[in-house]
Amino acid sequence: MSSEEKLMENFMRKIEAEEKIEPKDWMPKAYRKNLIRQISQHGHSEIIGMQPEGNWLTRAPSLRRKAVLLSKVQDEAGHGLYLYSATETLGISRAELIAALQDGSAKYASIFNYPTQTWADVGAIGWLVDGAAIVNQISLQRTSYGPYARAMVRICKEESFHVRQGYEMMIALAQGSPAQKALAQDALNRFYWPALMMFGPHDSESAHSARSMQWKIKRETNDDLRQKFVDQTVAQIEFLGLQHPDADIKWNEETGHYDGGELDWDEFYSVINGNGHCNRQRIEHHVAAHEEGAWVREAMQAYREKQRNKAHKQAA
Repeated sequence: MSSEEKLMENFMRKIEAEEKIEPKDWMPKAYRKNLIRQISQHGHSEIIGMQPEGNWLTRAPSLRRKAVLLSKVQDEAGHGLYLYSATETLGISRAELIAALQDGSAKYASIFNYPTQTWADVGAIGWLVDGAAIVNQISLQRTSYGPYARAMVRICKEESFHVRQGYEMMIALAQGSPAQKALAQDALNRFYWPALMMFGPHDSESAHSARSMQWKIKRETNDDLRQKFVDQTVAQIEFLGLQHPDADIKWNEETGHYDGGELDWDEFYSVINGNGHCNRQRIEHHVAAHEEGAWVREAMQAYREKQRNKAHKQAA
């Protein structure tokens, strides 16, 4: 057995034994590459995801709503930081990650390319989008890569607040005036299907699912996670007194799950390939903010150099 084969055997033993892979451990190049893709995509989604809700910070209907939304957007910035830091442990720099986002070679969740047209959309995002995210993220607390798993523990705690915030908003709207209830229904209709698309393509069509499952990067398949989300939202929609956006939704006694209509996969692939309503706007905004913040990064670098030179002089 070659040294490479021995390393691979030990790596798979750790995976099967549910031991975490740590940054200094040996890992296959494909495992590292897969992790960089998945964790950075997750981080990019948190950062870009600040934009649709940040759009409503100055227009929130009350000081309480503004404070809650501001706290949520701030959480998302923190999540991006945790995830970028976890990705950097795999030997890639923050600058490389951001460059890949801005040139389009790295993806982020397709849901954030949909516009927030009304205040009710902020509630729908908290309830449906963060709800879909946490269904996926709970399982990622058990992912095989240690830094990613540990980041997910903190993120899941904060995401649970985001979901409650969004649903509480939807309850207030659904139980309000006829116009407010109509806003809630409209937001549900527009965000329900894109939220389902967040779980990615069917497992049979996913380029990464099988390998990610084998290495326990992912713990549950795209379709299983999507089914969990569908099942939990039916009762939530009923409680709100709203109409379910899926006219085909129906309980299946045989499977013990709800069956529903098929997603518009043409729309899904169009959005992730850059043709969504807000793709260009989201990246342009990110680039502008990144360039505006260049002086802060330069000042930090200059300060580090100053401290380093000072230390060298003292040592001499």
